[in-house]
Amino acid sequence: MSRFIDFSEGKAIMVNNADWLLSLNYVDLLREVGADFHVNNMLRAECYKQRLERDGGLSFLEFNYMIMQSYDFLELYRRYGCNLQFGGDDQWSNMLGGRELIRKKYGEKKADAMTITLLLTSEGQKMGKTVGGAVWLDPEKTSPYEFYQYWRNVNDADVLKCIRMLTFLPLDEIDKMDSWEGARLNTAKEILAYELTKLVHGEDEAQKAQSASRAIFTSGDSENMPTVEIGESDLNDGTIDIQAILIKCGFATSRSDARRCVDGGGVSADGDKITDAFKTFSPDDLKDGVVIKKGKKNFKKVLFK
Repeated sequence: MSRFIDFSEGKAIMVNNADWLLSLNYVDLLREVGADFHVNNMLRAECYKQRLERDGGLSFLEFNYMIMQSYDFLELYRRYGCNLQFGGDDQWSNMLGGRELIRKKYGEKKADAMTITLLLTSEGQKMGKTVGGAVWLDPEKTSPYEFYQYWRNVNDADVLKCIRMLTFLPLDEIDKMDSWEGARLNTAKEILAYELTKLVHGEDEAQKAQSASRAIFTSGDSENMPTVEIGESDLNDGTIDIQAILIKCGFATSRSDARRCVDGGGVSADGDKITDAFKTFSPDDLKDGVVIKKGKKNFKKVLFK
């Protein structure tokens, strides 16, 4: 986060709410906070109304989320003098809960909440970990190449909105892209992917990711392709099957998911379509690297080390 926020002396601080939540006593919490929350008011909150209407029910865990987030705001206020909570507009009710809790505990003391519009796809879906396909800032979780590819592959309908919301390109320059269609939208996607990768991972990584992407999709060159290493611990009776490889590459979440990918005809190894979901590879097969492809846009070189 230090790429975006100044954590130097007297500037921002980062804290972990486990510091106060894990030591909570349930009975004490009920006494201190429970009396300040009225069930009728909570059920009127938009976040709960939607869950009740859409899903037909609400677990006790979910119902307590507002209380716990409100308690976080109270502790931040007590410990650090934090009087403004900023978050996505889907958290509005939870943030108001914290604001009201601070008011009830400290009378005239004031706290406020501020929201930002969520980044939604053209279908109205959130872009986030709770809906799958999480994109992490941490390069250990999402490599710079994968990060670049995510933004390079956004839907045509979403690319200009993402450029406006997430990059620092001049608005008049973005406005000129409004008339772009067809192949020019791919150029816009490259601009989006490059600018965001540069912002998160630096210019060198952005250039590498862009070069690798262009090389793979134009010439099939795997030199700069992201590599997944297979070791002895990954082998089963001296081999590894395609299902395990797809999971290792992050192309499948489970063996059943991997089987569906193979059965659907979307998996290949060095350009040869794989039709056997139990096909195995030996260390010799992988010693020089095998390019595993899922669908049209997902490539990784699998190498035995």
